[in-house]
Amino acid sequence: MSDSIEESIVYWQGKDVVVPEFEKLKQTFKYVMGLGESFDVNFREMTFGGRHTGLLFVTGLTKDTALTEIFERLSYINPREMNADAAQDFFEYYIPHIQVNKYTELSKIILQVMSGMSAFFIEGEETALVIDTRSYPTRSPEEPSLERVVRGSRDGFTETLLTNVSLVRRRLHDPGFKLELLQVGRRTKTDVCIAYIDDIVDKVQVDSIREKIEKVNLDGIPLADKQLEEAIINKGWNPYPLVRYSERPDSVASHLLEGRVVVFVDTSPSVMIMPTTFFDLCQHAEENRQTPFMGTYLRLVRFIGIFASLFLLPLWMLFVIDPSLKPVGMEFIGPQDSVKLPIIVQFLIVELGIDLMRMAAVHTPTPLASAMGLIAAILVGDVAVKTGLFVNEVLLYMAFAAIGMFATPSYELGLANRIIRLLLLVLVAAFKAPGLIIGTTVIILALTLHRSYNSSYLWPFIPFNAKAMMETFIRSPLLASKKRPSFNKPRDNTRQPLKKK
Repeated sequence: MSDSIEESIVYWQGKDVVVPEFEKLKQTFKYVMGLGESFDVNFREMTFGGRHTGLLFVTGLTKDTALTEIFERLSYINPREMNADAAQDFFEYYIPHIQVNKYTELSKIILQVMSGMSAFFIEGEETALVIDTRSYPTRSPEEPSLERVVRGSRDGFTETLLTNVSLVRRRLHDPGFKLELLQVGRRTKTDVCIAYIDDIVDKVQVDSIREKIEKVNLDGIPLADKQLEEAIINKGWNPYPLVRYSERPDSVASHLLEGRVVVFVDTSPSVMIMPTTFFDLCQHAEENRQTPFMGTYLRLVRFIGIFASLFLLPLWMLFVIDPSLKPVGMEFIGPQDSVKLPIIVQFLIVELGIDLMRMAAVHTPTPLASAMGLIAAILVGDVAVKTGLFVNEVLLYMAFAAIGMFATPSYELGLANRIIRLLLLVLVAAFKAPGLIIGTTVIILALTLHRSYNSSYLWPFIPFNAKAMMETFIRSPLLASKKRPSFNKPRDNTRQPLKKK
């Protein structure tokens, strides 16, 4: 038992080095990485140029064609052409591959092999060559289901880190685009990449994120970016997200140009964008794919839906509980007949029912999805109202709130707004108008104190920035946006070069 590969190697062979004897080396591989026990761990021994060699690799993560071509080239080596330093000869002359590195620490070699590379050992040498022959099971870059657009690119991130980085690099040919690779997890050694544009981003913010990632001391993050978010942000029980997730490379590229920091995690099809704000989570790529007028219209409709999902139900229930607060001309609001269940109980039951249907829709096979929708519409909707269990208006306004939640671009923000809506409903049922006022005030104060990497979560509302607030609700024309958002603290805040006099 050990906390790291280095400790295991030191325990079994005394030092973290490449031993020149293959028998000792294979014993270390057996105890440390399961050679001979795990069927996919292989050590292929062959003779090239009169030297006994061995290739260590993991079958499922290695590209067979690349290894076959390398072996074919090595089979033509004349033993008389080999010098005393065989490792240097293989490195300089005989291995026809682009990415080859020399290592003397056995722990680094094993880590590379477990990630899909191949290690080439020469008996009698204390140096091994690591060849990049990785070939991961991948899927094609398809359009993400949560961020669909009518017009725009149809490619999206996959579960492979290199593919995701390449999709963004394709859109940013800036030499200042930097990618820093780290590893997180004592056992998983998951690759984590910090991406930013060097001359735009706030370097203090980059250093802070890098330092927090390096301090993560976990056995692993098999759930990728979500576990890393909890490890570096420590947001506790606050339901509101402090990072923005995206699966669209075009959206990520635009955020990098604004001065944001992007964190890629291997095996995850989404990336984290930091820092972020409440209003930033309410914006969608579709708004920038339309004309400024139509983009502004779509943005305003989306904001109306989001705020309706938060406050429509509490306001309606307040008017039902206290009819004296109804505006003039809106006396029709509220149930006209007596109800069997209290309104708050009806809301809680319907909220629970919608959550159950949402979870059932995720786990229902596609051929049965239509049948489940009919069951929900007929049994939950029609029958429940006819039996007097629910009021028509309860289902109507709950449907509006659910549509507003699903119209929220950020899935995490939609779920957080749902929890806040439930809290406001309970406060209105208990304290009427004071409950709604105090609850809303406390929520605004909590979001104001909520910090996203030392930046205000409610910017530009708090602290108030009139110009940025206008751009939050109005999609400005491209050439009219001459400055980057000050929220990101960019080193270069100019989008367009200044006109020379």
